[in-house]
Amino acid sequence: MKRKYIPDLRKQMAQCEVNYMRLMKLMPDLDNVDERCYQVAWPDHQASLRLEVEERFTYTTTLKVTPQHDHDSPWLGATQLVVRLYHDASTAEVVCTRRKQLSGVYSYPNKRMRQPDEKIQINEYLGEWLSHCLSHGHMMEPVFIG
Repeated sequence: MKRKYIPDLRKQMAQCEVNYMRLMKLMPDLDNVDERCYQVAWPDHQASLRLEVEERFTYTTTLKVTPQHDHDSPWLGATQLVVRLYHDASTAEVVCTRRKQLSGVYSYPNKRMRQPDEKIQINEYLGEWLSHCLSHGHMMEPVFIG
């Protein structure tokens, strides 16, 4: 008999808390900046991560997080994530991908072949990107010539 998947809430909350801290390091001036882009390079690849504020409220901020790759690196998909930051709880959670709402648990099998723990996986994916930007990324700032 197949066991029903039960999400590990401690693991999910820990991931969301760490992602919040990473985002705050990448955008310490989140209240004043609407967009930030980080470039990350590997020996054979180059990619960037765009963080863009979609909306701000007193206790939440919604970011659109878009990884972008160079044309020679098809291994990296352009998965757009919508991340909600909960400032009162100091957590950041992926709420949808490409405007498709994520559920906490999916039955399996299902029509879209989503994994039962897809939400935690996508939050871990975000965490890996943010960690890589913190350790190997370079902020790309526009240069104005006056």
